[in-house]
Amino acid sequence: MIPEANIKRRFRTEELEADDSDDPAARSEAAGVEIGLNAAIVAVIDDEPVVLVIRSDADGANGQGDTLPFGPFSPVAHRTLESGLRSWVAEQTGLGLGYVEQLYTFGDRGRHAEPGDQSLHVVSIGYLALTETGHARDLQHGTWRSWYQYFPWEDWRKGRPEILVTEIEPRLRDWAQRPALRSAPVRPVPREDRIRICFGLDGGTWDEEKVLDRFELLYEAGLVDEACRDGREASSIWTGSVPRLGVPMQFDHRRILATAIGRVRAKIKYRPVIFELMPDDFTLFELQKTVEAILGPHLHKQNFRRLVESAGLVEPTGDVKTQTGGRPAKLFRFRREVVLERPAPGVRVKAIRS
Repeated sequence: MIPEANIKRRFRTEELEADDSDDPAARSEAAGVEIGLNAAIVAVIDDEPVVLVIRSDADGANGQGDTLPFGPFSPVAHRTLESGLRSWVAEQTGLGLGYVEQLYTFGDRGRHAEPGDQSLHVVSIGYLALTETGHARDLQHGTWRSWYQYFPWEDWRKGRPEILVTEIEPRLRDWAQRPALRSAPVRPVPREDRIRICFGLDGGTWDEEKVLDRFELLYEAGLVDEACRDGREASSIWTGSVPRLGVPMQFDHRRILATAIGRVRAKIKYRPVIFELMPDDFTLFELQKTVEAILGPHLHKQNFRRLVESAGLVEPTGDVKTQTGGRPAKLFRFRREVVLERPAPGVRVKAIRS
């Protein structure tokens, strides 16, 4: 794994060597921006949604935290951005990626948390990758870690997370009543309304897809470690009074991961990408637990089964699974013909929240 901070030196050298211009200004211009490739690689292992990270320490105690797999795009070595991503991931982790889609381009200045940074500007292109459990266990380097360790307020499988009630909501309400700081961005929607929309307060509805919106709001309020590390003025009002709200990540990688989680949560409702996380044969209970792991909340068992079967997403294999801890369960597989029959063959579930 090449640390992102070191990529600046390596990639700058590659660009200068590739530029045969004698014009110093042209050489400086060519070396001014780097293109990096980040991968949020997601799997579900033992009913837990996990992301592949490169560990910097056991618990992020040094304030830096983990990183997503990352590498520079080389226009000489890589034919496309995606091929560059696949090459870096294979080199760093030993995994061959299956399903991959581009997320977003992250290019804010200062995203590397280096005050007064005058070095090369890194523009990172984030990707979402999904892999099935069997392939996930073939990992050679890196670590699978539950994404709820980074975003504990997103896990509704046992009801409303306690961290929301005891830590996040009171401080957000407090922050909403404080005067805006001089450095705070101007927003068209008042803080109180944004909190209600993002966190489902005061009669609002929790939208599981707003993962990035919630993280951005916590960052703006100075409530996550990254805001303090980046020197955001809002974080100074909470000095010593806020427990760690999830494990931090280096640079803006937690923001990239939040984008990936929101994308996959939305995508499974209108595309059959959930089956990229499943083995070839599975029980409906295993499918339900995987959907619950991704979305966060608990799902009604019978309603889920009726929805999946009536939508034509699965078909029985004719076999049963006996190692279930109870009665044998029928095995199913993804019915691939559904993508030709319907424009949006996803798992449109209705969550149960308490």
